[in-house]
Amino acid sequence: MVVFQQLLNIEDSERDDKKVLSNGDVYIGDFKRLIPHGKGKYTWRDKTVYEGDWEEGKMTGKGYISWSSGSKYEGDFSGGHLHGFGTFTGTDGSEYRGAWRMNIQQGLGRKRYSNSDIYEGSWKEGVHEGCGRYSWNSGNMYIGKWKGGKMCGRGVMKWANGDLFDGLWLNGLRHGSGVYRFADGGYYFGAWSRGLKDGKGTFYPAGTKLPSLRRWSSSLGYDDNGSSSLSHSLSLNSEQRRVSRRPSVVRSLSEKISISGMLRNSGRISNRSNSLHENWSPCDSARELICHEPSCSFPCATNEGQREVQGKSTVVYEREYMQGVLIKQRIKNAEPFRKIKQKNKFHTTEAKKKSCIDIFEGHQSYYLMLNLQLGIRYTVGKITPVPMRDVRHSDFEDRARIRMYFPRKGSQFTPPHYSIDFYWKDYCPMVFRNLREMFKLDAAEYMMSICGDDGLRELSSPGKSGSIFYLSHDDRFVIKTLKKSELKFFLKMLPNYYRHVGKHENTLITKFFGVHRIKLRGGKKVRFVVMGNMFCTELSIHRRYDLKGSTQGRFTDKDKIGENTTLKDNDLKYDFHMDKMLQESLFKQLSEDCMFLQSQQIIDYSLLLGLHFRAPEQLMALSESAGAIANHENLPSGDGATSQRELLIPPTGLRLVTHEPGFNTAPGPHIRGNTLRAYSLGAKEVDLLLPGTGRLRVQLGVNMPAQASCKVGGEVDPTEVELFEVYDVVLYMGMIDILQEYNMRKKVEHTFKSLKFDPLSISAVEPELYADRFLKFLQKVFPEQP
Repeated sequence: MVVFQQLLNIEDSERDDKKVLSNGDVYIGDFKRLIPHGKGKYTWRDKTVYEGDWEEGKMTGKGYISWSSGSKYEGDFSGGHLHGFGTFTGTDGSEYRGAWRMNIQQGLGRKRYSNSDIYEGSWKEGVHEGCGRYSWNSGNMYIGKWKGGKMCGRGVMKWANGDLFDGLWLNGLRHGSGVYRFADGGYYFGAWSRGLKDGKGTFYPAGTKLPSLRRWSSSLGYDDNGSSSLSHSLSLNSEQRRVSRRPSVVRSLSEKISISGMLRNSGRISNRSNSLHENWSPCDSARELICHEPSCSFPCATNEGQREVQGKSTVVYEREYMQGVLIKQRIKNAEPFRKIKQKNKFHTTEAKKKSCIDIFEGHQSYYLMLNLQLGIRYTVGKITPVPMRDVRHSDFEDRARIRMYFPRKGSQFTPPHYSIDFYWKDYCPMVFRNLREMFKLDAAEYMMSICGDDGLRELSSPGKSGSIFYLSHDDRFVIKTLKKSELKFFLKMLPNYYRHVGKHENTLITKFFGVHRIKLRGGKKVRFVVMGNMFCTELSIHRRYDLKGSTQGRFTDKDKIGENTTLKDNDLKYDFHMDKMLQESLFKQLSEDCMFLQSQQIIDYSLLLGLHFRAPEQLMALSESAGAIANHENLPSGDGATSQRELLIPPTGLRLVTHEPGFNTAPGPHIRGNTLRAYSLGAKEVDLLLPGTGRLRVQLGVNMPAQASCKVGGEVDPTEVELFEVYDVVLYMGMIDILQEYNMRKKVEHTFKSLKFDPLSISAVEPELYADRFLKFLQKVFPEQP
């Protein structure tokens, strides 16, 4: 910022409009009360020159400045700062043309680097943020969302060889669902984690009939606001390494213009200016790229497995990867697959019509979510300032309710809103406030997660009971609708539940954070319970199982299994071997929890089990290099048959290490309890060390390491290939469905008829028997180490 601090030493020159300062700087131009004002030219002793508009001694308006280093800027100034629209040319020939705010690029802008890379799009605080398009001089191009200078969100990457990826990105790496199109016409629909394939997917060789790309894009679960990621060579870390030193900048009139922080990432910009259209959107270009671009004929590298099926239009591969390593492959017919997808879609719609959501008309499922957010924001905000105290008996009674009317126009106590009028009831607010404290859940985080601008997501299909499930935008919380009978039973059980979780901080029973009811005008009521999502984890969940301890009828049709399908008892083909002390801690708590559920006359509960598979440690370097896009011509070969070399390497991808309290370990969301001890490390508290991921805190049901062995025997599907027999896995588990009371006879009979607990008759089934059978089944799944 240029300001005249002292004018006493200004000397008159031969011309009235020329002034020489005592420090040797020179100003030629208009003055106002001895201060530059109007048009003028200022020259510093180091030959930095500004020529343009002045206002009250500050560069304001249009102007041109050239630094002694050779950098130049022409455009808008305000208060001595680069502010508005302008063009900056660096000493290396790079150029930025676009919006500025206080010496930093912010808004729409186009930047051409000295190596001819080009970025055109949105900027924030000097880095790429928002929608933008980056074109590499190699011919690769990315169009989509950015955050903090890296690809992050929904985006499309097209490589020079014709390959194309449309999906989600995070920190410059592919991360989440996406579609990869090979130059020869093949497609892979699946999931990625940190730039590597991770999880289940479907590979369509070239020539195979494909479903609608738009329909697949929708089914993958992302939209224009999704999060995203990219592989190593496309990471903008490479761009940051190219950044040249900041140009020498000018200070104030008596000092030098300090443009601190100006031009972060200012290196490598083009010499060519290109005007920006106000309505131009890089995200629109991404849609055009994926939807309208003609097929590329560039032949990509394919392996024998791909060439083998090149001409068969009905064969597709279902595949599963662990950190870029192919572990399973199944051949499947494409035509029946499409029919199944259509069938599932039909049944999902039909189920929704029969669920409790049918009390709404038109778009009122959206209104229901808004009402829920408004109510939770109000009640949590109301109870949080109340001083912390112990829960009393009266806090569980019928009087312990918060009731409020939310008219659309607002009232003395409620804000106006865009939903419909509704009545709100919050049950036992002080109890759930204390439960949230027990579970170490911050009230502000809780409200932001559920009531933030990103809203809630309705899960694609309801449960068998007709309940509707919502997921918070950050996946931390699950919200489920309850029947009236379930709500009554839960409130009856709540005092004992509160005491149990207070006594057993390692409990595996579902964590509950609130119970609410919405009543619409006309008397229709919807009841909700807010629970923790145990699968909101640092690691990807590759398998999900709902285990009840029965083998009768407990299997899933293979044609209906998707990436997020929850499998059943008979689908579990692994035994899990873990450290002796970890196994003892697990069954000690399972026994305590089962005794509690038994005392409450509860049956039909499950152990929800999530598995994260780890790729063999020796393959990590190989898989990372294969997943990197630096050598993008060879990338399609990663979708072919697994080499014999991979089959010979046993998995050793996990390691227990002594727990360090000061070490930054990730405990997971709303997790409480002790760090577990391991027999293999001398009964010391342990952390889990994962190559390439980090250090995780081991707690009961969270980040528990084990070795999964495939069970010997059973039928073998000739179309399915299991590439490994033993895996290292990380386990996540919790007990769910705890609201089924034994005294609900119709529910009991329906449950045990479907489970077929032969030779036991339905009348002989008791909560004690259910708990005993449940624990015995789990002891077979988690056998004790010899």
